[in-house]
Amino acid sequence: MGTPLGDFIRAKRDNTQPADLGLPDRGRRRSPGLRRLDLAARAGISVEYLTRIEQGRDRNPSIAVVNALADALSLGPAERNHLRYLTKISGGECVAHTRPAPPSRQVRSSVLRTLRLLEPGIALVTNRMGDVLAHTSAFEAVTRGIGLLDSDTPNLTRYVFTDPRARSVFPDWDDVADERAFDLWLGPSLDTYEWFTAELAPVAGPELTRRLNRHVVPQRGDLRLHHPSGRELRLVRETLELSADAQQLVVLLPADEATAQTVDALRRPAHGGLRAIS
Repeated sequence: MGTPLGDFIRAKRDNTQPADLGLPDRGRRRSPGLRRLDLAARAGISVEYLTRIEQGRDRNPSIAVVNALADALSLGPAERNHLRYLTKISGGECVAHTRPAPPSRQVRSSVLRTLRLLEPGIALVTNRMGDVLAHTSAFEAVTRGIGLLDSDTPNLTRYVFTDPRARSVFPDWDDVADERAFDLWLGPSLDTYEWFTAELAPVAGPELTRRLNRHVVPQRGDLRLHHPSGRELRLVRETLELSADAQQLVVLLPADEATAQTVDALRRPAHGGLRAIS
């Protein structure tokens, strides 16, 4: 007996032509649409596993597999939400409508005092999800104009994967994207990981899910940043883990004299001091 999830995937596969996904036409076949072999290859799973899902013999695909299938079928946001809902009612673990609470955005007063001592340095408090929870005025000065702090609840991971400016701001965008995706696995809990990736995957698409499935441990070298003013920065990152809060205090230090001079120029007009984002 099938499941709503398996029925949807099979129907979507039957109604998807290879040409729609840029695949070659392999000639006539007994059933219409995309072959299981092609869909499985695009999703990075075995044909046997895809068959089990379609036939209802596997009712518990992981969120990574569900996202990979959504990418492989080029589903839009509404179809992705429906796919996660079908996974839920078929007995899976991807919950779309009763999501867990996000990680706390509260920063302890002692951490804020520590951050204040780092002025006029470039520093921020963040978490593995990428939420920017508090920052120095120098951080705001250095990131002014790139769009990261435009939101009331800024998030570096969302910015990297969804803001088109990020690719020009970070010359090493692929490395930064690898870091952001890997850090999601280190988030506060499995619930918050699944909540955040379920929210982000529909808009980030394969660039995110492909990296989540690779599990590549990033090198985390110097951070290069191309400021909209035309200035180039190279920053060394030092991270202090605040394990009790599942947060990190990150300090960004100029890696060379040219960057130090650029940072001085950028933060000269800045004023107002520390900012906490609640």
